[in-house]
Amino acid sequence: MTEVQRRGFLTRLTAYEPLTLITLASIAGGLFVLQRLTSEVLEGETFRFDEVILLALRRADDLAVPIGPDWLTHAVDDITALGGVTVLSLLTVLITAHLLLDRRWPIAIFVFSSVLTGWLASATLKILVARPRPDIVPHLVEVSDLSFPSGHAMVSAVTYLTLGALVARTQRYPSTRIFVMGASVFLAVVVGLSRIYLGVHYPTDVFAGWCAGALWALGCWLISKRFIPSRAPDEAVEAGNGDSR
Repeated sequence: MTEVQRRGFLTRLTAYEPLTLITLASIAGGLFVLQRLTSEVLEGETFRFDEVILLALRRADDLAVPIGPDWLTHAVDDITALGGVTVLSLLTVLITAHLLLDRRWPIAIFVFSSVLTGWLASATLKILVARPRPDIVPHLVEVSDLSFPSGHAMVSAVTYLTLGALVARTQRYPSTRIFVMGASVFLAVVVGLSRIYLGVHYPTDVFAGWCAGALWALGCWLISKRFIPSRAPDEAVEAGNGDSR
């Protein structure tokens, strides 16, 4: 490493040190919240809270019918599909292919591996906690796996937030980066809410899924910020030539 490169590395490290500390503190706080929530769920302390919310979303005279107009149920059913494996797999593959074609090989490989390992983490948590699906209200869609954390909530948070955070790094303008991240958060939130409305998850399942997914995306963003270049090789060369002139 030349003296110029060493100075540049130290400058970047110093510039991002406060952001790194904030990120690490957020991860530590999120892990604590997730641990406490999991503990409360295992002890059954959250059941009353979950029951009140699920019942509030159904008509008192018929628990099989959700509140709101008929079109809302159809809309929520469509929204929940955005957190399904098929949609998220297609999205991940297409964005990875785009980054590969754009000659951003390191970040493309990192995006794909981050999402894949996040999905594996979600499946592992479900097996470890082994919470059955809620039977407080009739389910509006067919489900068969375990409940905690919500796979749709966590996997959509992992996928949308990870893709949003890493893809935003490749955008030139701050406004574009903000839009990408805002859209990612919005999609993760509405997918999680749809699972509660459909009665297939306890609210605490969804909260845990959001928390775990956000933690995973935050950790991936931190790693990529430190070690994964966001520029294509030719762009990095052009930037270097521009700095030298």
